[in-house]
Amino acid sequence: MFALPPWFEPLQPEPVERLIDAGGPVLVILGVVAVVVFALAIERWWFYRITWRIARRRLVRRWAARRDHRSWSAHTLRDVWAQELVARLRRPLPWLKLLVALCPLLGLLGTVTGMIAVFDSLTLSDTHQARAMADGVARATLPTLTGMAIAVVGLLFISRLEHVIRREDQRLHDRLAKALENDHA
Repeated sequence: MFALPPWFEPLQPEPVERLIDAGGPVLVILGVVAVVVFALAIERWWFYRITWRIARRRLVRRWAARRDHRSWSAHTLRDVWAQELVARLRRPLPWLKLLVALCPLLGLLGTVTGMIAVFDSLTLSDTHQARAMADGVARATLPTLTGMAIAVVGLLFISRLEHVIRREDQRLHDRLAKALENDHA
């Protein structure tokens, strides 16, 4: 049999299996939702740090390169360009809100399935009722706590993202206005 090196022992799936056994199948679903939420968070951070700044610079250059800046159609075009760019920053926000709202509901589902397991274990066994009840209550509370923890972290991220979107929308409009001031000076 192949022996694992000592540094690989913490990476074995036994703790994960025990966690899933303790929390039930709803915990797996919550884990998938958490991975998606945090993947979207990392993607938005990457987009904001790299792609957003490049796209903003291009838009400011594009606006400054236009000959007409004073007409109604020019201002409308500028607003449309700015809205399209900000919409790219805002794009995953509804999905994040949906997933964050789903987490407590999945935790509640875990509570219900855990309590069903408690009642099943109580009806099947005459002895060790306290131990069976304790296992079921643990199974019921772990998904609830996990769902709430993911939701709280997700809400913090959503709040921060909304703040960044408002700030960057204002900065974009300021830079578009300054591009003309610098051009006319």
